[in-house]
Amino acid sequence: MQYTYRTKGVCSQMISFEVDDNKVSNVQFFGGCNGNLKGIGALVEGMDIDDVISRVEGIKCGMKSTSCPDQLAKALKEAKGI
Repeated sequence: MQYTYRTKGVCSQMISFEVDDNKVSNVQFFGGCNGNLKGIGALVEGMDIDDVISRVEGIKCGMKSTSCPDQLAKALKEAKGI
């Protein structure tokens, strides 16, 4: 299933991704640090949704209380209904 999530408190504005059989795929960030965010998408491709959440949740960017990876965790939790 395809999802979109509007980010808060980071440079990227939106995350698009798919979850099928608890596997994350086609993660795309819109805005932000293009190369780094493409890298995150490539690294989590095919991973179990819970594994992605546990690895990236709580990561901070500089003085911000969140980051693009943390926002991905929030998006995935929302997709799971948590």
